[in-house]
Amino acid sequence: MNRRTFGFTHYASAIAIAAGSFVAPASAQETEPVTAWEASRTVDDGDMVTTGVARGRDRLNSATSTSAIKENEIIRLAPRSLAELFRNIPGIRVEAGAGESQNNYTVRGLPMVNGASKYIQIQEDGLPVMEFGDLMRLTPDLFVRADFNVGQVESIRGGSASTFASNAPGGVINLISKTGEVEGGSVMGTIGVDFQSYRTDFDYGGQLGNGWRFHVGGFYREGEGVRETGFNAMRGGQVKMNVTKQFNGGYIRVYAKLLDDQVPAFTGMPLLITGTNDNPSFADPRGADSRIDSMLSPSLPVVLTLGSSGAARRRNFTNGVEVQAKSLGFDAQFGLGEWSVTNRFRYTDQSARNTTLIPSGAAPAGQFATRFGGAGAGFSYAAGPRAGQPFNTADGNGLVSLSFYSDNDAPDVSNMTNDLRLSRVWNMGGGDLTTTAGLYRSNQKFVSEIGFATFFQDVVGGGEAVPLNLRNAAGALLTEGGYRNYGGPGASGNIRDNNVTYQTTAPFASVNFSKGKIAVGGSVRWDNSRASGNIMNDPGVRQFDMNSDGIISAPERLVAFVPVGVTQPVNYRHDYLSYSASVNYRIAEPFAMFARYSLGGRAAADKILFTAALSPTTGALLDSSAGDDSVRQAEIGLKFRKNGITLNLTGFHAKTDDTNSQIRTNPTTGVLELGSVTRAYEAYGVEFEGGFRRGPFSVMAHATYTEAEISSAENPALEGNIPRNQPKLLFGLTPQFDTDTFTVGANVIGVTDSFSQDVNLLRMPGYTTVGLFAQVRPMERVELSINANNALNERAITGISEGAVPASGVVIARPLFGRSVSTSLRFFF
Repeated sequence: MNRRTFGFTHYASAIAIAAGSFVAPASAQETEPVTAWEASRTVDDGDMVTTGVARGRDRLNSATSTSAIKENEIIRLAPRSLAELFRNIPGIRVEAGAGESQNNYTVRGLPMVNGASKYIQIQEDGLPVMEFGDLMRLTPDLFVRADFNVGQVESIRGGSASTFASNAPGGVINLISKTGEVEGGSVMGTIGVDFQSYRTDFDYGGQLGNGWRFHVGGFYREGEGVRETGFNAMRGGQVKMNVTKQFNGGYIRVYAKLLDDQVPAFTGMPLLITGTNDNPSFADPRGADSRIDSMLSPSLPVVLTLGSSGAARRRNFTNGVEVQAKSLGFDAQFGLGEWSVTNRFRYTDQSARNTTLIPSGAAPAGQFATRFGGAGAGFSYAAGPRAGQPFNTADGNGLVSLSFYSDNDAPDVSNMTNDLRLSRVWNMGGGDLTTTAGLYRSNQKFVSEIGFATFFQDVVGGGEAVPLNLRNAAGALLTEGGYRNYGGPGASGNIRDNNVTYQTTAPFASVNFSKGKIAVGGSVRWDNSRASGNIMNDPGVRQFDMNSDGIISAPERLVAFVPVGVTQPVNYRHDYLSYSASVNYRIAEPFAMFARYSLGGRAAADKILFTAALSPTTGALLDSSAGDDSVRQAEIGLKFRKNGITLNLTGFHAKTDDTNSQIRTNPTTGVLELGSVTRAYEAYGVEFEGGFRRGPFSVMAHATYTEAEISSAENPALEGNIPRNQPKLLFGLTPQFDTDTFTVGANVIGVTDSFSQDVNLLRMPGYTTVGLFAQVRPMERVELSINANNALNERAITGISEGAVPASGVVIARPLFGRSVSTSLRFFF
């Protein structure tokens, strides 16, 4: 289809209120505020990070690895998703091919066994978006959007996060909202130049008098998006608002958020592969561009799955990933004698309906016809203008994909969290002893019903793909409307319906003694988790009239089902201890070094459901070692900051135990399957972050070198191998030139090659993407900008399902978006 840019016809039906930064206000005295226009032209050199620590400190006085991306930097980068933004954080490895949500995040070589963000906690205003970052088909980035409400993104990597956040032994990434310190706001309209998208962002804040201030902002957008789908795949937005009362020694803030958004998810594109495992070459099939196309099309069949109630569930897949989140919370900080008290509370009612098209495997039509239909079998078109005609292998690329829908209805994944802290500084022995004690409590609901349906389709881009029917040599129809079976492409056991509540209670404490140039600290956290509820699983297949036409077709004899009313209980308690110890030495005013050793834990959550770790009759935890996964980390770092130069260098060593599930391609059947893994991993390396600023010129750079291996595995043949998708080097570079009238710059992000799977056969090529940005200010309070993401249109492959070059010559790859150019007009007021 032709690409064009179009306007929008709806407005956001959202209103919300968001939390703010956590630095304690000095007093209620009001000063002349900076305007939004002035703030957009101000370089923020603040170097204090408050995320994942007991108290905010200057980075040179803290034994931590921290970074911050400020508001103006975020706007210039113009990321299409959180994942694209997080690629700019040192040490963070991101697989950003899924689009707006359902991307994968890890840090410093910690394993990414089954995607999402198991060892990194994504927070919004200091509290987790979800207690666990890797619930099945439910990632935290489903429920977070970066817009004008975000004042900065803070991150902390390494062991200190283990004791100041639950289930975050690798680190924390925290989106911190604006809270009205800046007077005024702006509105910006953005259109896609070479893709269909229209978006409007706005925000406004300021002083209300008598210590009161407020901020409100949000966005609305719609369009097809960067990848061609043939329909309006993106629609929705959010609104956030907060009100703060500042007084001597503290503040109290009330906030809320309403998110209502719809986005597509992209899980793979077939690529032609030639060459060897060590030196493969990739090419796009004719008629399908892996950079801008998708496997989606309005002609694909409606989603049909059999629910746990015993009735068929029906959904139009063009609705994609629909998410709703309604948050209400408050922050308070005040003095109580010599003590400082901080409390953060938030309740978020969250839900999602996530229908995703997943290509399981692709091959020339003849190979698939014989494999699934026997000798003499053939495909025909099941929809579109050529419906009923034999599949034409001459005009197109001749490929057929065995795809499946994953339809996950999660009506309740609500989260309630409270974090209470008391802190005091004592004068002792000529130094300062800072003590902190706290209690963390969260309640995470996990109500989810998932279903699968598998069908054949052609491999065509431009939103024009259609389903294919398969007949055997005798002419008997083996499919219906393209559907091969109403379940996953592999064996039974993949339907995992959950109704579980996870309660986490974690007392924690820390001490830090500083005298002169030396600071010594230690912290401890005791996580107590309780899981209760029930789960259901599919034992096999049955017959069921899915389309209610009174006839049982061939695929309707292969319907995966959950026995109605048959559940397995979940009822267990588990606890584990985390600790961290550190020393920081401020060698000179611009130079410091630190060392830290930590043990952190991550509760197993849904990864041990449906396994032998739980009793099928009582739901008790039979194997206590499976209740959590541990991460041991050692770090040593150097920090330098002087005259516009910032340099941070951290060496790290981590050992990780991991109980998980992993999606991979079965080398025999060639289709995806879900299997359980129990492994240990080891990683070591060095992380670098640096910056330089002189007048209008500045440059930021980061790089992470990692050596990682699987130290033990359920399959001994994997021991000593490098974990899949783990490159030796991640790097980034952002130079820019900034004057009163214009700003120009580039954002370069790259990785070196890696193995596609743990068997260490097929090497995925490394890649470097280049983003370009320019802003022009023709008059006061007006800003024009243009952004080109992946300007060189690099084919950047983040993952491949196959572990070796297949005989079919086709692999399922997960590439980043190709080149996308957008332009914006922003007005300040």
